[in-house]
Amino acid sequence: MTLRSPSAWAVLLVTLVLGLASDLISKSVAFERIGGTPARFTRQQVLEADRLSSLLPDHQPLTVVPSVLDLTLVLNPGAVFGIGAGQRWLFVTFTAFAVIFAMYVFAAWTRPRDRLAHFAIGLLLAGGVGNLYDRLRFACVRDFLHPLPGVKMPFGITWPNGSGELWPYVSNIADLWLIIGIGMLLVLCWRAPASDGVNAASTSPDA
Repeated sequence: MTLRSPSAWAVLLVTLVLGLASDLISKSVAFERIGGTPARFTRQQVLEADRLSSLLPDHQPLTVVPSVLDLTLVLNPGAVFGIGAGQRWLFVTFTAFAVIFAMYVFAAWTRPRDRLAHFAIGLLLAGGVGNLYDRLRFACVRDFLHPLPGVKMPFGITWPNGSGELWPYVSNIADLWLIIGIGMLLVLCWRAPASDGVNAASTSPDA
């Protein structure tokens, strides 16, 4: 039984702690340094602000690798890609249920030696808890990673918001862990026999 497996819990908790630490530390460092002056604000200031950008110092994006990665500060009041701005309590509730569901998957759908599945669930939890922390403390999510800046969509295609950039969104490490965790679970489920689901994606033949 997975819940009684120390090794399964070790993989899950170590991944969760390291993933969460990397997210929160990177956000803290980014908002202290990228803007030239520290970007510090409170939850109340966020709730009262007409424009969240007014809480951030004026700054130009910091290019890490041209056309690959820029660093720029953004306060996101919505969910992924800024969808649903202003519905923070909806997203707080949704994220809390998602964390509970991830733990259910860990307990009910995996076996003690399903290391990759436990690692993926740990990443999901780290990403979910990281952004949940931001929503509870700041009423928004702190974003600073802009992949593929300036790279245009082919054939003049644009996003619904009118942007022609291949990836116009700014995100954070928590979003990265969520994407990787979901991708890993999808691959594990796809590779596993239909009758076994994630359980068959064990990394050990004696699981």
